[in-house]
Amino acid sequence: MGDILIVDDERDIRELISDILKDEGYTTRLAANSDSCMAEINAETPALMVLDIWLKDSHMDGIDILKHVKRDHPGVPVVIISGHGNIEIAVAAIKQGAYDFIEKPFNIDQLLVVIRRAMETSRLRRENSELKRRDTAPAEMIGGSTAFKSLKSQLDKVTKSNGRVMLTGPAGAGKEIAARYIHAQSNRAEAPFVSVSSASVEADRMEEVLFGRETPDHRVEPGLLEQASGGVIYFDEVADMPSGTQSKILRVLTEQTFTRVGGSEKVKVDVRVISSTNKDLQVEIDEGRFRQELFHRLNVVPIAVPSLEDRREDIPDLAKHFIETFNRSQGLPLRELSEEAVAQLQTMQWPGNVRQLKNVIERVLILGDGTGPIEPRELPDTMPPAVAEGRVVLAGGLATLPLREARELFEREYLLTQINRFGGNISRTATFVGMERSALHRKLKSLGVVTAAKGGGRVAYVEEDETVGAEG
Repeated sequence: MGDILIVDDERDIRELISDILKDEGYTTRLAANSDSCMAEINAETPALMVLDIWLKDSHMDGIDILKHVKRDHPGVPVVIISGHGNIEIAVAAIKQGAYDFIEKPFNIDQLLVVIRRAMETSRLRRENSELKRRDTAPAEMIGGSTAFKSLKSQLDKVTKSNGRVMLTGPAGAGKEIAARYIHAQSNRAEAPFVSVSSASVEADRMEEVLFGRETPDHRVEPGLLEQASGGVIYFDEVADMPSGTQSKILRVLTEQTFTRVGGSEKVKVDVRVISSTNKDLQVEIDEGRFRQELFHRLNVVPIAVPSLEDRREDIPDLAKHFIETFNRSQGLPLRELSEEAVAQLQTMQWPGNVRQLKNVIERVLILGDGTGPIEPRELPDTMPPAVAEGRVVLAGGLATLPLREARELFEREYLLTQINRFGGNISRTATFVGMERSALHRKLKSLGVVTAAKGGGRVAYVEEDETVGAEG
């Protein structure tokens, strides 16, 4: 139910309160003086404290400890108890942030009521704070292609563990969505998901951003690691992390503790680490820009996120999802895609991957022609435009070739595009292009086009070093 730290210099009182709370289902820790109390807090922040005002053999009294706790851990409720209670002490304790004040000898039922209320108030405040702070970016996974199913299967296998995951793939492929999916399906789903953009934080501020800082007057500004405690911290594009920070993160991963900038006390956290990169980290290691030890710590479970090129079958579903999302979030028109627009989207080049597709859909909805189906003319030009009905402008290189070579080049590129559009499915490709499957196989062989497994699916490409002749 909750971890409660009981601080009292009288052993009988400590153990009595502990026994009562254990009977109610709480877990407890005990401290007899201020040094023991601070050691317990630094080891792990309690859910609530029961704190005696007067502590023998201590260099801090209860009010001093209360001030310290409210400075560093403002969300922890503190119930003050004292055998020398008077209205002045009670007022002083409440002013310093105590939840309530109980005078010894206390009534057990009264103590339990106060503790239950304090725990419930703390829970509600924590949930409210998390709802305000938590980034609500979607964790919905959209797709049905073989490559997508392979990715989702791998993600599902790691959701219930605390193992560190390294997501690799090109920019815009959806690595953060994959990380959020892991978090949303895990037993940490109700805890924070904190994203760290390794590339956007200035190198000289990275440590302060991650570890937080203590000001000269001992005020604490928690960093992202503390904010993520209990949940997930996601290092986006980890290859861009400053080298000095890499060594300190390595220590955090090893010890689960760190020291704030300007501070001296160790801070303990419980975080699951997920990281991502679009770079080859082995190259970064060889070039001296990334620590090999950190790579091994982060790369416990490597998962490759496929590019949009490798999952063209998913483009219609993704486009529909983005249309519905923009309708809900921005009130943009809820439009359908014409079959011609779907075909064009599936044959376009997507160097920016899923992120680029999302941007294209948003642009079309903002600038588009009304509420009817989206037509190809509304999509960005990625190929030479038609100059008249039924005609296209030839690229310069193609226009200079003899008919036989030009036809062969066109057929090869056309079939490569269609096969990849249908995720390497020859049967669906044959149906779309209007050929018998056996005839299509012969055509592909004559053009040197083969298919192979990649990213959990199949892609088509031209065999290297093979002389390809036109069909006779």
